[in-house]
Formats: sequence, structure tokens, C-alpha cells
Amino acid sequence: MAASTTSFVFDIWYFAGLSSDVKRGKMVRREIAGEPITLGRDENGKVFALRDICPHRAAPLSSGCVKSGTVECPYHGWRFGIEDGACKEIPALCDGQKMETEKIKVRTFPAREDGALLWIFISADKRFAGIPDINPPRFAFADRKATLDDSLTLNCHVDHAVIGLMDPAHGPYVHRQWWWRSEHSMHEKAKDFAPIERGFSMVAHSPSSNSFAYKLLGGKPVTEINFLLPGIRTEEIKVGKKTVLSFTAVTPLDESRTQIRQIFFTDHGLFKALSPLIRIGARAFLRQDAHMVDLQQMGLAHNPTLMLVEDSDTQAKWYFALKKAWAKSRKTEAAFVNPVKAKTLRWRS
Repeated sequence: MAASTTSFVFDIWYFAGLSSDVKRGKMVRREIAGEPITLGRDENGKVFALRDICPHRAAPLSSGCVKSGTVECPYHGWRFGIEDGACKEIPALCDGQKMETEKIKVRTFPAREDGALLWIFISADKRFAGIPDINPPRFAFADRKATLDDSLTLNCHVDHAVIGLMDPAHGPYVHRQWWWRSEHSMHEKAKDFAPIERGFSMVAHSPSSNSFAYKLLGGKPVTEINFLLPGIRTEEIKVGKKTVLSFTAVTPLDESRTQIRQIFFTDHGLFKALSPLIRIGARAFLRQDAHMVDLQQMGLAHNPTLMLVEDSDTQAKWYFALKKAWAKSRKTEAAFVNPVKAKTLRWRS
């Protein structure tokens, strides 16, 4: 089956960062699906999001400041309301110079804070200013301080980043470490999958016998791996009453750059104690993937026809099917129907 990149997922919540990324009365710049965004927090602590371009002379609003419920542009001091994006003041205007400033607007984006996670809703309609009809995904365990946090930018379209993230067969070749896996430890595996809201789940199971890193947690770990549109992968590892949540967000910056951010939350004392070593391993994983992405671009530059095979690439097929079904449901305003069916997948890794 041939695979090709498609458009971004719209009318959905994108991960925008941790609550700790944005201080009270401050702003940070984000790029999501080709949109420059200033993500901020007003003086009362409420998060907001505006298009990060002043309509006057295109200066980034994120380089300005928050003042009394408005964002002030750093270039000429124009101020825009954080709720409606309407221009509230143009300091250069003199008395008697009439101008309907409220008609000048900056696009606003719905922003939500849930536990330690920040979300921004990206609509296909650039004039959308209402309340989204869906909520961000909920991760109850992500309500605490992150134990580990790492990110990098991949030089590829988001589709290649996502299917690379869920690819179960590249580990023994791209991530060859004595503490993880090697080509010689490959064996056949069978995992049960089931549909979930806007995604699919590798249902709770014991980690593979050749995954040495899980053994460091002690006991008998049980892990469940979920994928949700637009590009969220979580792995929840249970060891007795303790939990390790690996939260990974794959976010398109533009057509050729994608950010991947991996965050761990846990109440597992041994994981916290070993976090300096785990950080080294996690960073190595992401950078090995980034190196492979750069190599892949050498071939993709020639626009080849790509292949997806059963069963190791079935998750990639599901991803493309989910994107298509989601786009159709939003266009027709019909209920979203998850195209994924419960199935046991088999592969060697």
C-alpha cells in the first residue's frame, strides 16, 4: 500500500506545552500547523492564545507584554484584547483622529489548561471564535510536576514523525543499545489493539521479554500504550500501586518541521532516583530517531512511492484512516466514526 503525506489535522486540540512554560503575565511563542501563536497567561493566571502577528506591521506580539487584559505590541504599542483579539488602543492617534480600532482584530485561539498540560484548539476556519464542541484529551496522572522533559525538532512532515513514533519494527536497528534491544534479540510478538476515542490502544500487557529497561522498575510491570489524534502517544506503566506515564506529543510546526516533546510523570520512587540515567537514554532515543529522519529525507526528496505492510505498519494505516475519517466528520458535521477495529497484530522486533 502506498503512503503519502496529507494535510494537517484541524478542528482539534493540540498540545501547547506544560503549565510551567508560561508564567503569570508573560507570553511564549508557539508554531502549530503553520500558525504562529502567542501563548500567554494574564495577570490573573488565565491562559490565552492569539495569532503572533500584529496586523499593523507584522511584529510578533509574543515579544511585547501583557497589560490589563490586553497584549501590547513591542513595535508601536498597539494593544489587543486577549479575549476577543480586538484592537483596544493605538497610541499614535491624536485627539480628533477618528478610527474604528475595534474593527482591527487579531485571530484568537481557544486555550485550555488541564492539570500540568496546556492545549490550543486549531480550527480550519480562521474566523472561528466560539467554544469548541470537543474537549482536550484527559490524562489524570498528568496533574503533577514532570519528572523528565525533553524535546527536539524533526526535519520532516508530521505524518512521517507520527508513523515513525508508532513503528514497532525499527527498534533493533535504530535504537541498538545493550540496555534496550539488539538485532539478535528479535522475536515474534503479538499485541492486542482496540479502538478508543479519536485513536487506538495497545491494550494492557506485560512488556516484551527483550525490553530490559522495564526490568529496572522491579515487580511485574503492566503497560498500556495509546495513540490519539492529532499526534499524542501515551504509555502508562503500572508497577503495583505505582505509575509511570510517558506522554509524547508530535506537533507540526509547518510542512517540513515537526516538534516532538516527551514528558514523564511518576510517583515511582525508583524511577525518580534513576531519572538522571533515564534522561540520558530517552534523549539518545529521540536523537537517534532525528538522525534517521534526516537520512530518510535524502530519499523523500525524490518523491518516491512508499509502502506500508501488514502487520508491522498497520498502526500507520490506522493513523491515515483516522485522519481521513476525522476530516470527513468535521466537513460534513456528522458524528466521527472510528475506522479502527479490534485486532491482534503480529510482528518481529
